Amino acid sequence: MNGLRAVIVGLVIACASVVSPAAAVTPSWSALPVPAAAQPVTVSDLAARGPGEAWATGYEQAADGLRPMLYRWDGTAWRRDTTFPGAGEVGWLGKAQFVGEEVWIFHNRAGAGEILRRSAGGWSTVPLPQTLWTYQDFTAVPGAAWVVGEDDTGLKVLHYDGSGWTAQSAPDGVLFLMGVTARTATDAWAWADTSTGTTVLRWDGTVWRDANVPLPPNSNVHTILLEPSGRVTIGGSQYTDGVAGTYLMTWNGHGAWRTTHPPLGDTYTEAMVRGPDGALWLPVRSDRAFQSKYARVDGSRTAFSYGPERTNAIDVKPRALTRAGFSLLSFGTVEIYGSKPNLMSERLGG
Repeated sequence: MNGLRAVIVGLVIACASVVSPAAAVTPSWSALPVPAAAQPVTVSDLAARGPGEAWATGYEQAADGLRPMLYRWDGTAWRRDTTFPGAGEVGWLGKAQFVGEEVWIFHNRAGAGEILRRSAGGWSTVPLPQTLWTYQDFTAVPGAAWVVGEDDTGLKVLHYDGSGWTAQSAPDGVLFLMGVTARTATDAWAWADTSTGTTVLRWDGTVWRDANVPLPPNSNVHTILLEPSGRVTIGGSQYTDGVAGTYLMTWNGHGAWRTTHPPLGDTYTEAMVRGPDGALWLPVRSDRAFQSKYARVDGSRTAFSYGPERTNAIDVKPRALTRAGFSLLSFGTVEIYGSKPNLMSERLGG
């Protein structure tokens, strides 16, 4: 009996040593080379569909104005794409979204708005029905897309149903739509500036209504993260005695909203994503000039990690973050001493 007990104890110890956190390999951030663009550069967005395809958008500076900037990740390397319509013209690229088997990207083409669509057959465009003064945001899902902005008559909400565009009305009192996102064609959310402060709106397939989200007092919204499960996460800033602090609100599709204040300072949460580990991830302002910094928020716990050290860097700024299979990809800018900011990318896992 004692011999059998000794065998069992030995097996337990052996198994524990295999799965022990101390023995496990902890993934770390690694640098991914990115072909340089014309300095200075601005990164707009990053979207991935699994580990083998991601797109990063933005714009670079040319002698006669801005030029759109597009990079594709193929699972091995970043490469610049200049095959899309208007690649050599003045303009910029904004948000990128995967819609079925296609990638959709908002394109300001010499002031006129359009949606770039890339399928297996190549690039095509969907022009907007009118030119706006300001193109504030864009989102797309199967069967629907929205562009929000302003023209000389005020707020515009443009809706695409797959065959054509219509203008939608916002609730009374809405002055400006700051962002829009969607889960399905009949479930879209937007955050708006009103005469009484920031408000969250929701589209139910028929009309935009106030979603009655109990936002913290003296707060704004940076982003709304919609997940297939029905979970909603809102990130923004709340001002207390003139000092901004980040808050997060979560809703599981029913019941009450839950508000937390993780130790993120005044981090802008636009790049927040749900990681492959189930936690929320977002880039934060780094206290090390030569390294990027990321926050992992899992319930009441917040942890931080740093990107790789970059020689002679004086400012490393991940601007966008996305889940790519079982890894995380970031895309942003790095300023090396003596030069203007250029492109950088990092990966966690993979």
